[in-house]
Amino acid sequence: MCPLTRNRAIGNIPNALMQQYYSQRASMGLIITEGTSPSPNGLGYPRIPGIFSQAQIDGWKPITQAVHAGGAKIYMQLMHCGRISHPLNLPAGARLMAPSAVAAAGEMYTDAEGLKPHPVPQAMTDADIKSAINEFVQAARNAISAGFDGVELHSANGYLLEQFIRPNTNQRTDNYGGSIQNRARFVLEVAQATINAIGKDKVGIRLSPYGVFNDMPMYEAMEADYAYLAEQLNAVGVTYIHLVDHSPMGAPAVPDTIKQTFRKLFKRTLILSGGYDAVRAEADLVSNKCDLIAVGRPVLANPDLIARWQSGAMLNAPDMATFYTPGAAGYTDYPLLGK
Repeated sequence: MCPLTRNRAIGNIPNALMQQYYSQRASMGLIITEGTSPSPNGLGYPRIPGIFSQAQIDGWKPITQAVHAGGAKIYMQLMHCGRISHPLNLPAGARLMAPSAVAAAGEMYTDAEGLKPHPVPQAMTDADIKSAINEFVQAARNAISAGFDGVELHSANGYLLEQFIRPNTNQRTDNYGGSIQNRARFVLEVAQATINAIGKDKVGIRLSPYGVFNDMPMYEAMEADYAYLAEQLNAVGVTYIHLVDHSPMGAPAVPDTIKQTFRKLFKRTLILSGGYDAVRAEADLVSNKCDLIAVGRPVLANPDLIARWQSGAMLNAPDMATFYTPGAAGYTDYPLLGK
Protein backbone atom coordinates (compact mmCIF):
# COMPACT_ATOMS: atom_id res chain seq x y z
CA MET A 1 0.00 0.00 0.00
CA CYS A 2 1.45 3.33 -1.10
CA PRO A 3 1.71 6.27 1.27
CA LEU A 4 -1.52 8.25 0.80
CA THR A 5 -2.07 11.63 2.42
CA ARG A 6 -5.55 11.61 3.99
CA ASN A 7 -5.56 14.60 6.42
CA ARG A 8 -7.55 12.95 9.23
CA ALA A 9 -5.10 13.53 12.10
CA ILE A 10 -6.87 16.26 14.06
CA GLY A 11 -4.26 18.27 15.95
CA ASN A 12 -1.59 16.25 14.08
CA ILE A 13 -2.23 13.29 16.41
CA PRO A 14 -3.21 9.83 15.08
CA ASN A 15 -6.64 8.70 16.23
CA ALA A 16 -9.16 5.86 16.34
CA LEU A 17 -10.53 6.68 12.88
CA MET A 18 -7.05 6.24 11.44
CA GLN A 19 -6.73 2.94 13.28
CA GLN A 20 -9.89 1.72 11.57
CA TYR A 21 -8.65 2.90 8.17
CA TYR A 22 -5.29 1.14 8.38
CA SER A 23 -6.61 -2.03 9.98
CA GLN A 24 -9.21 -2.34 7.19
CA ARG A 25 -6.31 -2.59 4.73
CA ALA A 26 -4.19 -5.12 6.63
CA SER A 27 -4.58 -7.74 3.89
CA MET A 28 -1.88 -5.78 2.04
CA GLY A 29 1.52 -7.34 2.67
CA LEU A 30 3.19 -4.04 3.53
CA ILE A 31 1.49 -0.78 4.43
CA ILE A 32 3.44 2.46 4.08
CA THR A 33 1.67 5.18 6.03
CA GLU A 34 0.71 8.63 4.89
CA GLY A 35 3.47 11.23 5.10
CA THR A 36 4.19 11.85 8.77
CA SER A 37 6.19 14.83 9.94
CA PRO A 38 9.42 14.29 11.85
CA SER A 39 9.19 17.74 13.45
CA PRO A 40 6.93 20.77 13.93
CA ASN A 41 8.85 22.48 11.09
CA GLY A 42 7.89 19.68 8.69
CA LEU A 43 4.11 20.05 9.01
CA GLY A 44 3.05 21.38 5.63
CA TYR A 45 -0.60 20.43 5.18
CA PRO A 46 -3.46 20.69 7.66
CA ARG A 47 -4.29 17.59 9.71
CA ILE A 48 -1.27 15.48 8.78
CA PRO A 49 0.15 13.33 11.58
CA GLY A 50 3.49 13.73 13.28
CA ILE A 51 5.88 11.49 15.18
CA PHE A 52 7.72 14.07 17.30
CA SER A 53 5.64 14.08 20.51
CA GLN A 54 4.69 11.44 23.07
CA ALA A 55 1.01 11.96 22.26
CA GLN A 56 1.74 11.13 18.62
CA ILE A 57 3.77 8.04 19.54
CA ASP A 58 0.90 6.89 21.76
CA GLY A 59 -1.61 7.61 18.99
CA TRP A 60 0.27 5.42 16.51
CA LYS A 61 0.66 2.42 18.84
CA PRO A 62 -2.93 1.08 18.46
CA ILE A 63 -2.58 1.48 14.68
CA THR A 64 0.58 -0.62 14.41
CA GLN A 65 -0.90 -3.22 16.75
CA ALA A 66 -4.08 -3.48 14.67
CA VAL A 67 -2.18 -3.77 11.40
CA HIS A 68 0.10 -6.46 12.81
CA ALA A 69 -2.93 -8.32 14.15
CA GLY A 70 -4.27 -8.29 10.58
CA GLY A 71 -1.09 -9.88 9.27
CA ALA A 72 0.66 -6.95 7.58
CA LYS A 73 3.93 -5.13 8.12
CA ILE A 74 3.79 -1.34 8.45
CA TYR A 75 6.42 1.30 7.68
CA MET A 76 6.01 4.97 8.54
CA GLN A 77 6.74 7.44 5.78
CA LEU A 78 8.70 10.36 7.22
CA MET A 79 7.77 13.50 5.28
CA HIS A 80 9.25 16.93 5.97
CA CYS A 81 7.36 19.29 3.67
CA GLY A 82 10.01 22.00 3.57
CA ARG A 83 8.79 24.90 1.43
CA ILE A 84 5.46 23.18 0.62
CA SER A 85 3.75 24.63 3.65
CA HIS A 86 2.23 27.75 5.15
CA PRO A 87 2.64 29.42 8.55
CA LEU A 88 -1.10 28.92 9.20
CA ASN A 89 -0.49 25.15 9.11
CA LEU A 90 2.47 25.29 11.50
CA PRO A 91 2.38 25.32 15.30
CA ALA A 92 3.72 28.26 17.28
CA GLY A 93 7.49 28.48 17.08
CA ALA A 94 7.85 26.32 13.95
CA ARG A 95 9.70 27.67 10.92
CA LEU A 96 9.11 27.24 7.19
CA MET A 97 12.49 26.19 5.79
CA ALA A 98 14.02 24.91 2.55
CA PRO A 99 17.46 24.56 0.95
CA SER A 100 17.13 28.05 -0.58
CA ALA A 101 14.78 30.99 -0.22
CA VAL A 102 12.77 30.07 -3.33
CA ALA A 103 8.97 30.02 -3.08
CA ALA A 104 7.02 27.26 -4.80
CA ALA A 105 4.49 28.19 -7.45
CA GLY A 106 0.87 27.59 -6.51
CA GLU A 107 -1.08 27.65 -3.26
CA MET A 108 -1.41 25.76 0.01
CA TYR A 109 -4.77 24.99 1.62
CA THR A 110 -5.19 26.13 5.21
CA ASP A 111 -8.13 25.31 7.46
CA ALA A 112 -7.96 28.84 8.88
CA GLU A 113 -8.09 30.92 5.69
CA GLY A 114 -8.48 28.55 2.73
CA LEU A 115 -6.00 28.69 -0.14
CA LYS A 116 -2.95 30.90 0.36
CA PRO A 117 0.08 31.47 -1.91
CA HIS A 118 3.18 29.50 -0.94
CA PRO A 119 5.42 31.88 1.03
CA VAL A 120 9.16 32.32 0.57
CA PRO A 121 10.89 29.83 2.91
CA GLN A 122 13.92 30.57 5.04
CA ALA A 123 17.15 29.18 3.57
CA MET A 124 18.48 26.54 5.95
CA THR A 125 21.73 27.26 7.77
CA ASP A 126 24.32 24.59 8.55
CA ALA A 127 22.81 24.40 12.03
CA ASP A 128 19.34 23.97 10.54
CA ILE A 129 20.60 21.10 8.37
CA LYS A 130 22.20 19.32 11.35
CA SER A 131 19.01 19.84 13.34
CA ALA A 132 16.83 18.45 10.54
CA ILE A 133 19.02 15.33 10.29
CA ASN A 134 18.66 14.83 14.04
CA GLU A 135 14.89 15.27 13.73
CA PHE A 136 14.68 12.50 11.14
CA VAL A 137 16.77 10.26 13.39
CA GLN A 138 14.63 10.89 16.46
CA ALA A 139 11.46 10.45 14.41
CA ALA A 140 12.72 7.06 13.22
CA ARG A 141 13.44 6.03 16.80
CA ASN A 142 9.98 7.22 17.81
CA ALA A 143 8.40 5.21 14.99
CA ILE A 144 10.11 2.04 16.20
CA SER A 145 8.92 2.84 19.73
CA ALA A 146 5.39 3.10 18.34
CA GLY A 147 5.64 -0.42 16.90
CA PHE A 148 6.52 0.27 13.27
CA ASP A 149 8.58 -2.24 11.32
CA GLY A 150 10.60 0.54 9.70
CA VAL A 151 10.48 3.95 8.05
CA GLU A 152 10.41 5.28 4.51
CA LEU A 153 12.24 8.56 3.88
CA HIS A 154 10.09 10.70 1.59
CA SER A 155 12.55 12.04 -0.98
CA ALA A 156 9.92 12.52 -3.68
CA ASN A 157 7.01 14.72 -4.77
CA GLY A 158 8.72 18.04 -4.11
CA TYR A 159 9.23 17.81 -0.34
CA LEU A 160 12.33 18.73 1.65
CA LEU A 161 14.63 15.84 0.76
CA GLU A 162 13.86 16.20 -2.94
CA GLN A 163 14.14 19.98 -2.64
CA PHE A 164 17.83 19.45 -1.91
CA ILE A 165 18.25 17.14 -4.93
CA ARG A 166 16.61 19.37 -7.52
CA PRO A 167 18.54 22.38 -8.90
CA ASN A 168 15.50 24.69 -9.13
CA THR A 169 14.94 24.55 -5.36
CA ASN A 170 18.57 24.14 -4.33
CA GLN A 171 20.55 27.24 -5.29
CA ARG A 172 23.13 26.86 -2.53
CA THR A 173 26.84 27.50 -3.10
CA ASP A 174 28.12 25.48 -0.13
CA ASN A 175 28.71 21.74 0.28
CA TYR A 176 24.97 21.09 -0.11
CA GLY A 177 24.53 22.81 -3.48
CA GLY A 178 25.85 22.83 -7.02
CA SER A 179 26.95 19.40 -8.22
CA ILE A 180 24.74 16.35 -7.77
CA GLN A 181 27.32 15.08 -5.28
CA ASN A 182 26.55 18.14 -3.14
CA ARG A 183 22.81 18.28 -3.82
CA ALA A 184 22.44 14.62 -2.81
CA ARG A 185 24.51 15.07 0.34
CA PHE A 186 21.62 15.94 2.69
CA VAL A 187 19.52 12.98 1.52
CA LEU A 188 22.42 10.56 1.92
CA GLU A 189 23.32 11.97 5.35
CA VAL A 190 19.72 11.58 6.51
CA ALA A 191 19.65 8.01 5.22
CA GLN A 192 22.97 7.11 6.84
CA ALA A 193 22.10 8.70 10.19
CA THR A 194 18.72 6.99 10.25
CA ILE A 195 20.32 3.64 9.43
CA ASN A 196 22.84 4.19 12.22
CA ALA A 197 19.94 4.76 14.61
CA ILE A 198 17.55 1.92 13.74
CA GLY A 199 19.37 -0.40 11.30
CA LYS A 200 19.62 -0.62 7.51
CA ASP A 201 16.92 -3.30 7.28
CA LYS A 202 14.40 -0.79 8.66
CA VAL A 203 15.07 2.22 6.40
CA GLY A 204 13.65 2.61 2.88
CA ILE A 205 13.40 5.67 0.66
CA ARG A 206 10.95 6.96 -1.95
CA LEU A 207 12.13 8.78 -5.08
CA SER A 208 10.20 10.39 -7.96
CA PRO A 209 12.48 10.92 -10.96
CA TYR A 210 10.61 12.83 -13.68
CA GLY A 211 8.07 13.90 -11.08
CA VAL A 212 6.97 17.51 -11.50
CA PHE A 213 4.58 17.81 -8.54
CA ASN A 214 5.03 20.83 -6.23
CA ASP A 215 6.88 22.93 -8.80
CA MET A 216 9.67 20.49 -9.65
CA PRO A 217 10.35 21.07 -13.37
CA MET A 218 12.26 18.76 -15.67
CA TYR A 219 15.97 19.42 -16.22
CA GLU A 220 18.61 18.02 -18.54
CA ALA A 221 20.75 16.06 -16.08
CA MET A 222 17.87 14.36 -14.26
CA GLU A 223 18.52 10.83 -15.49
CA ALA A 224 22.22 11.02 -14.62
CA ASP A 225 21.46 12.56 -11.22
CA TYR A 226 19.10 9.75 -10.28
CA ALA A 227 21.57 7.12 -11.49
CA TYR A 228 24.04 8.66 -9.03
CA LEU A 229 21.42 8.41 -6.29
CA ALA A 230 20.78 4.74 -7.10
CA GLU A 231 24.49 4.01 -6.80
CA GLN A 232 24.96 5.95 -3.57
CA LEU A 233 21.83 4.58 -1.88
CA ASN A 234 23.06 1.10 -2.69
CA ALA A 235 26.33 1.95 -0.96
CA VAL A 236 24.52 3.37 2.07
CA GLY A 237 22.49 0.17 2.23
CA VAL A 238 18.85 1.24 2.54
CA THR A 239 16.57 -1.79 2.59
CA TYR A 240 14.50 -0.62 -0.36
CA ILE A 241 14.05 2.10 -2.94
CA HIS A 242 10.44 2.94 -3.75
CA LEU A 243 10.40 4.42 -7.25
CA VAL A 244 7.18 6.22 -8.15
CA ASP A 245 6.01 7.00 -11.68
CA HIS A 246 3.42 9.78 -11.66
CA SER A 247 2.62 9.60 -15.38
CA PRO A 248 -0.85 8.07 -14.71
CA MET A 249 -1.64 11.39 -12.97
CA GLY A 250 -0.30 13.55 -15.79
CA ALA A 251 3.42 13.85 -15.05
CA PRO A 252 6.04 12.90 -17.65
CA ALA A 253 6.54 9.14 -17.86
CA VAL A 254 9.59 7.76 -16.10
CA PRO A 255 11.70 6.23 -18.91
CA ASP A 256 12.24 2.48 -18.70
CA THR A 257 15.96 3.24 -18.83
CA ILE A 258 15.77 4.85 -15.36
CA LYS A 259 13.90 1.89 -13.90
CA GLN A 260 16.44 -0.46 -15.50
CA THR A 261 19.29 1.61 -14.08
CA PHE A 262 17.88 1.29 -10.57
CA ARG A 263 17.39 -2.44 -11.07
CA LYS A 264 21.01 -2.78 -12.15
CA LEU A 265 22.71 -0.48 -9.62
CA PHE A 266 20.59 -1.06 -6.53
CA LYS A 267 21.07 -4.56 -5.14
CA ARG A 268 18.37 -4.68 -2.48
CA THR A 269 14.56 -4.47 -2.77
CA LEU A 270 13.12 -2.31 -5.56
CA ILE A 271 9.48 -1.22 -5.28
CA LEU A 272 7.67 0.28 -8.27
CA SER A 273 4.41 2.23 -8.09
CA GLY A 274 2.25 4.27 -10.42
CA GLY A 275 -1.10 3.32 -11.92
CA TYR A 276 -0.83 -0.45 -11.49
CA ASP A 277 -3.69 -2.89 -11.97
CA ALA A 278 -3.44 -6.62 -11.23
CA VAL A 279 -2.38 -7.64 -14.74
CA ARG A 280 0.40 -5.07 -15.09
CA ALA A 281 1.60 -5.69 -11.53
CA GLU A 282 1.90 -9.42 -12.14
CA ALA A 283 3.67 -8.86 -15.47
CA ASP A 284 6.32 -6.56 -13.97
CA LEU A 285 6.95 -8.97 -11.10
CA VAL A 286 7.23 -12.01 -13.38
CA SER A 287 9.64 -10.16 -15.68
CA ASN A 288 11.80 -9.21 -12.67
CA LYS A 289 11.50 -5.47 -13.22
CA CYS A 290 11.10 -5.09 -9.46
CA ASP A 291 10.58 -7.03 -6.23
CA LEU A 292 7.35 -5.44 -5.00
CA ILE A 293 4.49 -3.40 -6.46
CA ALA A 294 2.95 -0.58 -4.43
CA VAL A 295 -0.67 0.41 -5.05
CA GLY A 296 -2.33 3.67 -4.05
CA ARG A 297 -5.78 4.79 -5.13
CA PRO A 298 -7.17 1.29 -5.79
CA VAL A 299 -6.52 0.26 -2.17
CA LEU A 300 -7.74 3.62 -0.89
CA ALA A 301 -11.18 2.77 -2.32
CA ASN A 302 -10.94 -1.01 -1.87
CA PRO A 303 -9.73 -2.10 1.57
CA ASP A 304 -10.06 -5.70 0.32
CA LEU A 305 -8.16 -5.06 -2.93
CA ILE A 306 -6.22 -8.32 -2.74
CA ALA A 307 -9.41 -10.39 -2.55
CA ARG A 308 -10.91 -8.40 -5.43
CA TRP A 309 -7.82 -8.86 -7.60
CA GLN A 310 -7.73 -12.57 -6.83
CA SER A 311 -11.41 -13.08 -7.66
CA GLY A 312 -11.62 -10.61 -10.55
CA ALA A 313 -14.37 -8.66 -8.76
CA MET A 314 -15.30 -5.11 -9.70
CA LEU A 315 -13.48 -2.32 -7.89
CA ASN A 316 -15.01 0.59 -6.01
CA ALA A 317 -14.18 3.93 -7.65
CA PRO A 318 -12.25 6.37 -5.43
CA ASP A 319 -14.12 9.52 -4.41
CA MET A 320 -11.64 12.33 -5.01
CA ALA A 321 -13.86 14.88 -3.26
CA THR A 322 -13.18 13.15 0.08
CA PHE A 323 -9.46 12.40 -0.32
CA TYR A 324 -8.37 15.12 2.11
CA THR A 325 -11.49 16.01 4.08
CA PRO A 326 -11.90 15.26 7.79
CA GLY A 327 -14.25 12.47 8.87
CA ALA A 328 -15.17 8.93 7.91
CA ALA A 329 -16.80 9.70 4.55
CA GLY A 330 -14.59 8.45 1.71
CA TYR A 331 -12.16 7.11 4.29
CA THR A 332 -13.49 4.12 6.22
CA ASP A 333 -16.88 3.65 4.52
CA TYR A 334 -15.90 2.01 1.21
CA PRO A 335 -17.91 -1.25 0.89
CA LEU A 336 -16.26 -4.65 1.18
CA LEU A 337 -17.08 -7.59 -1.05
CA GLY A 338 -20.40 -9.15 -0.07
CA LYS A 339 -21.24 -6.34 2.35
